[in-house]
Amino acid sequence: MKVGAFSISLSVKDINASKSFYENLGFSVFAGSLAQNYLIMKNGNALVGLFQGMFENNILTFNPGWDENAANVPGFDDVRDIQKQLKSKGIEIAGGADESTSGPASFMVTDPDGNTILFDQHV
Repeated sequence: MKVGAFSISLSVKDINASKSFYENLGFSVFAGSLAQNYLIMKNGNALVGLFQGMFENNILTFNPGWDENAANVPGFDDVRDIQKQLKSKGIEIAGGADESTSGPASFMVTDPDGNTILFDQHV
C-alpha cells in the first residue's frame, strides 16, 4: 500500500508564534496562508502543517498521489483503494471517500491510541 507524502498537522493556539518557532528549527513556509490560519512548513523532506482553529487535536496526514514537494506521483494507490484495503482488514473508516468517484477525496481512521490519521488525496 502506497500512502503518499507524510506530514503532521498540528492544531496550534497562535499560528504566528508557531511559525516563528518552526522557522527557528530550520523550517520555511511551503504553502498555506496566514490569513486563512494555516501554513505548511518544510525542512528537507519533513512537513509540518500548522492549523489554528480548524480541528481539536493533532492529525497524522498521508497524501496519496503526492510526494513531499506536492508533485504528482505516477502509479500511486488511490485513496479509495486504500480505504477498501483498510475496511477489508476490519479498520473502521470515518468520513469515508465515495468509492464510486475518482479524483480528490479523503477519509480518516483512528489508531488504537486515539490518534487520528487522515488520508487526503488532492489529485
